[in-house]
Amino acid sequence: MARRRDTPPPRTGSSETEVLRGFLDYLRTSVAAKVDGAPEPEAHAAAVPSGTNLLGLLNHLTFVERSLFLGETVRNWPSTFRTEDSVAEVVDRYRETVKRANELLDSCPDLAEPVPGRDGPSVRWALTHMIEETGRHAGHADILRELIDGATGR
Repeated sequence: MARRRDTPPPRTGSSETEVLRGFLDYLRTSVAAKVDGAPEPEAHAAAVPSGTNLLGLLNHLTFVERSLFLGETVRNWPSTFRTEDSVAEVVDRYRETVKRANELLDSCPDLAEPVPGRDGPSVRWALTHMIEETGRHAGHADILRELIDGATGR
């Protein structure tokens, strides 16, 4: 059973932006690490009756990031939980999406303003929602990865 050392929450700066961005990046790194290196085909396999699988969670988070921060339209949210791509492809796509989202967020000095290129929501709301969404699915990924190969830790 592989046990990784737990990584504590980040010590961020004192501004609201630094705290929100610090926690979001912490969760993003954690969930990507949870999926990275997972064995194929187990990472695709449904581990619970709902059909949830490890790769599907990270694929879904990629679509949420793209929708919320990059303005991409998602027409079928349930389909975002499925992918035929490899572990490496899904992890790389997620990390690239996070990089692009962070570049956009770097241009947002006022959290009360809408996400650039959008009529709403505010950057503050988008960051808070993405923290909630990523944290929720990171918890699911923790359980699914442990069921696959016993790996634990952030």
